Amino acid sequence: MSDIRIRDDRGAGRLEALAGDEVVGRIEYFVLDAPERALVPVHTIVEPAHEGQGIAGSLARELYAIAGCEGVPVAPLCPYVVKWAARHPEEAPAADPALVQAAMDWLDAHPGRF
Repeated sequence: MSDIRIRDDRGAGRLEALAGDEVVGRIEYFVLDAPERALVPVHTIVEPAHEGQGIAGSLARELYAIAGCEGVPVAPLCPYVVKWAARHPEEAPAADPALVQAAMDWLDAHPGRF
């Protein structure tokens, strides 16, 4: 994992894990603006050749760190991030269920986005 770096491509809605110039994993997310601002991870993907190296966990950890620096919550819809957050409550504060529902509603209203 030491040769992996993580980059936030906010404009594209991706938190990317890179090995050199190659994207080997990513969390696809969007920024919810209402009822409050939040980061909403939708999918976590790690390329098969890089599975089992802790990349997905590093991406989830970085997403929560970014949210913490920005002072916003994470409303996870991605099953991996939901499970990761449950295993790491000290790093991943639980999201308000109403905020998660608002994120689900946004996703339903934008079906082509993810």
